[in-house]
Amino acid sequence: MSAVQPVRGTHDLIGEEQRRHAHVVDTARTVTGLYGFEEWSTPIFEETAVFARSLGDTSDVVSKEMYTFPDRGGESLTLRPEGTAAICRALVTNGLTQSLPQKVFYTGPMFRYERPQKGRYRQFHQIGAELIGPAEPVADAEAIAMGRDVLGALGIADDVTLELNTLGDPESRAAWRKALIDYFSNFRDRLSQDSQDRLDRNPLRILDSKAPEDRALLPDAPMLVDYLNDHSKRFWDGLRAALGAFGVPFVENPRIVRGLDYYSHTAFEFVTTRLGAQGTVLAGGRYEGLVAEMGGPQTPAIGWAGGVERLAMLLENAPEKEAPIVVIPVGDAAEAPAIGVLTRLRYAGLRSEMAYRGNLKKRMERANRVGASHVVILGESEVAKGVVQMRDLSSGEQSEISVDRLIETLGEAPLRATVREYLGAILPPGLSAGKGA
Repeated sequence: MSAVQPVRGTHDLIGEEQRRHAHVVDTARTVTGLYGFEEWSTPIFEETAVFARSLGDTSDVVSKEMYTFPDRGGESLTLRPEGTAAICRALVTNGLTQSLPQKVFYTGPMFRYERPQKGRYRQFHQIGAELIGPAEPVADAEAIAMGRDVLGALGIADDVTLELNTLGDPESRAAWRKALIDYFSNFRDRLSQDSQDRLDRNPLRILDSKAPEDRALLPDAPMLVDYLNDHSKRFWDGLRAALGAFGVPFVENPRIVRGLDYYSHTAFEFVTTRLGAQGTVLAGGRYEGLVAEMGGPQTPAIGWAGGVERLAMLLENAPEKEAPIVVIPVGDAAEAPAIGVLTRLRYAGLRSEMAYRGNLKKRMERANRVGASHVVILGESEVAKGVVQMRDLSSGEQSEISVDRLIETLGEAPLRATVREYLGAILPPGLSAGKGA
C-alpha cells in the first residue's frame, strides 16, 4: 500500500519549521500585548456570506479561491480565507460594538485554493491585529508602528520596506472611480476579459490586475491624489506626521489599492525582495463599513495581517531547540525516586525527560541523540545517600550533588505561576522543591 501524502498546497510543521512558526506567532503575541491588544480566536469556518460581504463578489478570492461547501443541514459554509471578517462578525455577535475601542490580536490557519508557490500554501497561517473604534490618523500610525515592531522583534525590519498610500474618503473615491471608468472605457477592447467584466462593477480591481495587457494601461491611469478632498488631504498629512513621530520610515506608493468601498484612507504593505515576486509579508489598511456589513453600526477600524510562513522564511536563524535534562534511573529501586527528580526539575521550569529502557550506555546514547545538556543518574546507592550523579554533556564533567541542591546547581527557568502551582501540588511526599525552586 502506497504511503498517504498530504493534500497539495498543505504542509506539516515539524522540527525547525515548527520552531520558526511558533517563534513568529509568540513574538507577535508579545509585541501586540505591549500595545494593549488581547487575543481572540474565531472558528475556522463561517457562513459563506461573512466572506462574500467582506471580500466582494467580484474578487478572485470569492469567485475562484474560497473553500465553500454545503453542510448536512444545507447551509453554505466557507473555510476562512482571511481573519478580519470573522473578527468583525465576532464583535457584533458578542455585543461589543458599544465597548470600543477593541484591540484584537489573532492567529491561525486560513484557506485559499490558489497555485502553491514559495511561501504560499492553500492552508496557510496568519498573524493579525485589528484596532476597532478610533477614527484618528494617529491610530493608523500606531497600528503600523506595531507591525514594524513585530518585524523588528523578529530581526527582519532591515529586510523590509514600508510602502504607504491613501485611498481617500468615500467622496474622493467616488470621483476617482468615475475617472477610472472614463479612462479604461476608452481601452475596453484592450483590457483582459476579467478587467472588462470589472470595469463597470469595480474598476479599482483593474489596478490590481496581473494581466500584461491591463498593466500596460496603468501608467497613464488617473491617480487618486488628484481627487482627494480637503478632509482626505488632512487625514493623509496627519498620518504621515504621526508615522514620523513614531519613527517609522516609509515610501509612498500610489499603486497600493483596495477594491472594496468600505476601505478608506490608509493602505500599506511591508515588502521585501528576499522572497521573489511574492514580496508582501505584512499588509493592511483602514476600513469604515465592514462592521456594518456584519449587522453592526458604522464603525471605523484599522488592521493588518502577516503571513507566518513568509515571515518564518525571513528569520536569520531558527530558534534553538531547548536542550532537555535526561534522568536515568539505574535499577528498579531507583525509578520512583527518579520520577520525583523529574517532577522537581519540571517544577523549576526545566525541560526534562526520562530514559526508560536499555543499559546505561544505551540510555546515555539516547541522551546525546535528543541533544540533552545534562544527564542526572541515580541508582540504589545514590537513593540511599540522597544524591545524584550529574554529568554535563558539553564538558563531560560529572559530579555528585545532593538532591536538595540539584535545582540550585542547574538554575531555574521561567514558568507560568499556574503551572508551577500545579506541579508543586503533585510533588511526591518527602520531595520538597529544594532551595532553588
